[in-house]
Amino acid sequence: MTSLLQRLFNVRRDEVVPVLAAGGYFFCILTALMVVRPAREALGMQRGIESVRWLFLATLVATLVANPLFGLLVARFRRLHFITATYAFFAACLVAFYLLLTVAPEQVGITSGQVFYVWFSVCNLFVTMVFWALMADRFSLGQSKRFFALVSVGGTGGAIFGPWLASTLARPLGTPALLLVAVVFLALGVAAAWAVARIQPERARPAAEVAADPERPPVVSEAAILGGSAFQGFRAVFRSPYLLGIAGYLVTLTLMATLLYFTRLQMVAALGDDVDLRTTVFARIDLITQVATLALQVLVAGHLMRRFGVHVALALLPLAAAFGFVGLAVVGSLAALVAVEATFRALQRAIVRPARETLFTVVSREDKYKAKAFIDTFVYRTGDAVGAQTEGLLGRLGLGLAALAGVAVPLALVWALLGVWLGRAQQRRATPSVDSPLPAEVAAAR
Repeated sequence: MTSLLQRLFNVRRDEVVPVLAAGGYFFCILTALMVVRPAREALGMQRGIESVRWLFLATLVATLVANPLFGLLVARFRRLHFITATYAFFAACLVAFYLLLTVAPEQVGITSGQVFYVWFSVCNLFVTMVFWALMADRFSLGQSKRFFALVSVGGTGGAIFGPWLASTLARPLGTPALLLVAVVFLALGVAAAWAVARIQPERARPAAEVAADPERPPVVSEAAILGGSAFQGFRAVFRSPYLLGIAGYLVTLTLMATLLYFTRLQMVAALGDDVDLRTTVFARIDLITQVATLALQVLVAGHLMRRFGVHVALALLPLAAAFGFVGLAVVGSLAALVAVEATFRALQRAIVRPARETLFTVVSREDKYKAKAFIDTFVYRTGDAVGAQTEGLLGRLGLGLAALAGVAVPLALVWALLGVWLGRAQQRRATPSVDSPLPAEVAAAR
């Protein structure tokens, strides 16, 4: 195993255990999310596609409310403690929903289902955001280029295992019990987070953090509390062109993904009311996506970033999206949509997500948790909401796929240029020693 990892991903012998622990961590939390996700999709569609667009807006508002609360946790508690508190809160909510479903099932209706949809949409973002924040905190820029894609394989495994587990356990245990299964995997994820923090040593502060506060020690101990205000992340994003660029890249990504998502819903809805047929189409997209994602993560992603740079990885998805929307406008078939969406999602998960997460390895520790939380939740859902309303507007105007491509293609080209700029800006912020181990005297002091 060690020899294979070293050959394929250039993982050094002393890095194998931390990488495997990080992959196990991602596997646990993605399993927890994917076990519950089918229930969210079913509940969200109860009032039709138009209601889903408004649920996107409700989720946007919920993330705006949740951000300062998370910022308060970050400012007041140690890193591992607020990570644990975040997962514990969502686990407690799952237990509450389980009790509602089992003790008072007559109270479960459309409104409670929509509450669950919004809650899960917020939970999904915070759970994965905290994971990647810890990864950016513990691994350097050079390490992230080499094996963030390998770490993502754990998440892909969870994304495959979660639905299989849900389909296997739903009949003998009942759907409500799946919520408790998710709680178990969240608890395992917390244990894995502590393991990663203990196994992977602290590293030197990035250049941006040293420049911002040169008086602080070069290494911040795990016991240190980050401090600051609950709104610091919001302010940091609008004060830093680099963080604002990351936000712009993400909001464009989610907008494009949402345009594809609602186009898929419209095409599948046009097939008729056959639930089995719809399920088959959705399952086919998911299967193709997961297989393609796994292949790209194992064979392409790590080598792509290491050899060609993060800027190439970030520009790849926008260019693919531009060609995809042109193809959809020309062909306009469901088969073409399946191919475009599967390609988009596979590139996003296998290549762009690890590449995007490397961008946070060169920012301050406060920005890794506070600014990243704002970007990965509120900014992400802003793109969702804008995309949903844009697609709805084009539909109400009676415009088809050609008009959609007319909006998406120019946007994708600007998006690609932004990705190139971000990759170059990351390199300028990095220091030559960003992938070096801690000095011996610092390691001994720990």
